[in-house]
Amino acid sequence: MHTITEILKQIEDYVKEKLQDDTSGHDWFHIERVRKLAITISEKEQANRFICEAAALLHDVIDDKIVDDEEQAVIGVEELLNELGVAKSDCIHIIEIITTMSFKGGSQHGMSTIEGKVVQDADRIDALGAIGIARTFMYAGAKGHPMHDPKIPPRLKTMSKEEYRNGKSTAMNHFYEKLLKLKSRINTETALQIAEERHTVIEQFVEDFLEEWQGDGSNEKLTH
Repeated sequence: MHTITEILKQIEDYVKEKLQDDTSGHDWFHIERVRKLAITISEKEQANRFICEAAALLHDVIDDKIVDDEEQAVIGVEELLNELGVAKSDCIHIIEIITTMSFKGGSQHGMSTIEGKVVQDADRIDALGAIGIARTFMYAGAKGHPMHDPKIPPRLKTMSKEEYRNGKSTAMNHFYEKLLKLKSRINTETALQIAEERHTVIEQFVEDFLEEWQGDGSNEKLTH
């Protein structure tokens, strides 16, 4: 029988191996930040720390941003948790969280448990602030998207997963399509306190970027 510490270490090793070559902003360092945030939020929101920590560690190894076959990736996680002796109810809970928490165009339903809300909040916080800005441009570069093109408008309607992942967009549009919406979608009061300051950083960056883009001291405004 594995202890919780041993189980989490095995999960950590599994995730590190899966994401060691990532250059899209979903690398191990992102996972570690989300894990720390999830632990902090879970303690204040009285959520199950093990569920939150395990789901935070695993949340990107089944995401279609990272893997080609989501179904196989989920099976791999289920097999890992079973091999480690994680209780069936905990396995089901963890899988439910990591398969439903992704933004994917803003069309997903809300999280059904406090643990899901905690992990989703932790992941969304890491998409905000200075780190969120850096990750946005990393992801755009990895996907071959331009930094900014005023001729490509932001997609502001709720999109299907396919539209969100595969439609034409830019790094700057991502701020309007997702990042500036995140603060209003935070689930917990603890996370909102963290998100508010990071949201302000995003707002200021967008304003500064568009002013500098013009090159003449004027401030271009995109409709949002």
